[in-house]
Amino acid sequence: MEGRSSEGVAFSTGAGRWLIAVTVAGSGMAFLDGTVVNVALPKIGEDLNASTSALQWILNGYLLTLASLILLGGSLGDRLGRRRVFQLGVVLFTLASLLCALAPTVELLIFARLVQGIGGALLTPGSLAIIEAAFRPADRARAIGAWSGLGGVATAFGPLLGGWLIAAISWRAIFLINLPIGIFVAWAASAHVPESRDPTATGRLDLAGAALAAIGLGGTTYALIEAPEGSHAAAVVATAVIGVASLIAFFVREHRTADPMLPLRVFSSRQFSAANAVTFVVYAALGVVFFLLVSFLQISMGYTPIEAGSASLPVTFLMLIGSARAGELAQRIGPRIPLTLGPLIIAAGLLLMMRIDPGDTYLATVLPAVLVFGIGLTLVVAPVTATVLAAVDSSHSGIASGVNNAVARVAGLLAVAVIPVLAGITGDKFYDPSHMTSGFHKGMMICAILAAAGAVIAWTTISSDVLHDEGAEPEECDYSCGVGAPTMQPGRQPPTTTP
Repeated sequence: MEGRSSEGVAFSTGAGRWLIAVTVAGSGMAFLDGTVVNVALPKIGEDLNASTSALQWILNGYLLTLASLILLGGSLGDRLGRRRVFQLGVVLFTLASLLCALAPTVELLIFARLVQGIGGALLTPGSLAIIEAAFRPADRARAIGAWSGLGGVATAFGPLLGGWLIAAISWRAIFLINLPIGIFVAWAASAHVPESRDPTATGRLDLAGAALAAIGLGGTTYALIEAPEGSHAAAVVATAVIGVASLIAFFVREHRTADPMLPLRVFSSRQFSAANAVTFVVYAALGVVFFLLVSFLQISMGYTPIEAGSASLPVTFLMLIGSARAGELAQRIGPRIPLTLGPLIIAAGLLLMMRIDPGDTYLATVLPAVLVFGIGLTLVVAPVTATVLAAVDSSHSGIASGVNNAVARVAGLLAVAVIPVLAGITGDKFYDPSHMTSGFHKGMMICAILAAAGAVIAWTTISSDVLHDEGAEPEECDYSCGVGAPTMQPGRQPPTTTP
């Protein structure tokens, strides 16, 4: 095909444009769902008579399978073919989206979201890995930048589009929009994406590790969500025990097996462990904020879905404008100061959200809180990603970013299960404006404490010199926007590409 050579695909060619279109559209489905589902939760709850715990499962079902399998998904692509696994993920995600749209009960919707997470775990790491493998070295940074920017646009306008679809048609429409996108991507990938594999990927796939991770996270999450409901006590205790035991078995296996899904040796780097600790507490707070804010605005403040979806747009715009600059700042002065100030500013924004009450105007209370929150988030995302990548050898950058992405997903999974309970939003209280207001304020206080803890961790553990250590490759770091989780960065080994 025109534009391809032995070195790879040139960016400014038809082949290059097709590659960008396919990978952006594929990953964009997952990005879009990550923002629009939050906007739809109140309407889904009303239509399907869902409890608070059911709404938590609609979010956490997707995060559970995504977090459990995302590292395995990357490994499958390296071994079986990145295009093949990417396409499989797209098809699975699309079919699950159709099932979500048609679901007559909340139980079936949760099941479909679990399947969506499996599809997301296959396509998310594959999209960037395809770009890394297909483009010629001189164009890779430009291609990744285009992927990041266009993906950011999809993230930015997702809540607005979702709010409009919910108001004009139904919450089911937010899942149906994935069908034409998925069909296009599945066809275009076959026609325009070259197949590639990692010739250095050897050993057995860690299927047992993936199973233990899924059972462990699933069991503990079920216990955390269902325990406050006061029913099925025996099942809650049993799943808690199974979940904790499975998580312990997972870490024991990953320590002993020759081919682990999660190579624990990467945590021997103090800076890598520190950056993931910051990621865990900060992204735990973020998961709850994005879960509760749009619902609070609709239930307590009387916003329409499109108004609630638009309310947080300034956050994404700030990140699109400032993420690259935050990455450059971290490179110049070191990540310690940005990763300390960023969580503190996030905490300040969350404290401002505690001041939002029914009857307040958007400009007077909501917008200032959202802007401060967005500034803080912009200071965190790029520096923490850059620190994770710089803290390990460049040959392990794919593993490092995958682990960091999984840490962020697990943090959101657990936080969405626990913090609404601590805030008193259980049962039918989610739909009561007064209880939602009180619970939202408490939830933002807890999240502010978590964010502040991230600042303390960063100040006491992150080195200002980590981005200048030997082995760091700052010119290749991706300083792009990543609201739901840090950016997935593929490894730097030379790929084997076949047409």
